[in-house]
Amino acid sequence: MGAMASTTRPAPTVGFDLDMTLIDSRPGIRACYLALSERTGTYVDADLAVTRLGPPLVEELAHWFPAEEVAATAALYREMYPAYAVTATTAMPGAREAIEAVREAGGRAIVVTAKYEPNAKLHLEHLGIEPDAVIGDLWAEQKAVALREHGADVYVGDHLGDVRGARAANALSVAVASGPCDAGELRAAGADVVLADLTEFPQWLAGYRDADGLDTARA
Repeated sequence: MGAMASTTRPAPTVGFDLDMTLIDSRPGIRACYLALSERTGTYVDADLAVTRLGPPLVEELAHWFPAEEVAATAALYREMYPAYAVTATTAMPGAREAIEAVREAGGRAIVVTAKYEPNAKLHLEHLGIEPDAVIGDLWAEQKAVALREHGADVYVGDHLGDVRGARAANALSVAVASGPCDAGELRAAGADVVLADLTEFPQWLAGYRDADGLDTARA
């Protein structure tokens, strides 16, 4: 009886979060919050705010502005954002290589983020990172809408909300401990895979594509 043939998974569609997954936007967001404070006369602790990136902007602004001012302040922040945040932001280690690994596998790489979509696109264009699609303004379980629409097999993110989004979409949750949530929190939230950062992603993806290595891929 001959040996069983090895099976390779089809080319995957992989979704990526943006802030603290693909990009380190903390310096730019800090600068924008400082400018917003000066513009509005309302104190925002920018150093604190950048330690809890992930949820929608309005959730952070609600800590500093009266409820009736949050929507207008969010619009102002988004208007100011390109001038303060884009050039100060850098790519996370392994970001470009992670996108390229998906492409080399014949797959599609998409970005699904809670960030205002036009500003998300500005970041990626500035850094020369070119995913196949960018979908913004979606947080946590809402991300599943775009992930399902694009047929994502895997979703990679740094926040507990990203794990929830992946699970809601029935996608494999790959978490990177490069943001505000540590590896233990990400595992406890139900992440299937936890990596230190995106530098480990290409090797993980190669193992995931080998269906015989599924147990290793989920380690």
